Amino acid sequence: MESNIILLVILAASILGKANSVAIAACILLIIKLLNIDKYTFPYIENHGMFIGLVLLIAAILIPIANGKVTSTNIKNVFTSWVGIAALLVSLFTTYLSGLGLQYLTVQGHGDVMPALILGAVIAAAFLGGVPVGPLITSGILALGLKLFHR
Repeated sequence: MESNIILLVILAASILGKANSVAIAACILLIIKLLNIDKYTFPYIENHGMFIGLVLLIAAILIPIANGKVTSTNIKNVFTSWVGIAALLVSLFTTYLSGLGLQYLTVQGHGDVMPALILGAVIAAAFLGGVPVGPLITSGILALGLKLFHR
């Protein structure tokens, strides 16, 4: 019952904060729990959900290439500009942080920080115009900071 209340609080905060993706995720989990099929679906979602979500996210990002809006000339031009090189370097760093974050949350078992990550994402979406896709990177920054300070 406590987990339902927490999910309802996350749902309410995400609706108020206009973080639709968080609201939809909380609704899906609540429905699964209320239908009492969580014993079957939660392990699958926990083991494969991140991969499936990343595949869909990357597919959405690759659509301009797939439909021909981005050409090889565009790609050549972007990699010869300072913005393209900066994008490559920032992408390397944030992808590294995402990997650290995923390990921190799953392998190292620090999923208990997720409510704080979600709340931060919801607040940023509501008041700063952000998009709540950053919990992995945020947890990666946290993991990197902890690594540096706990030497």
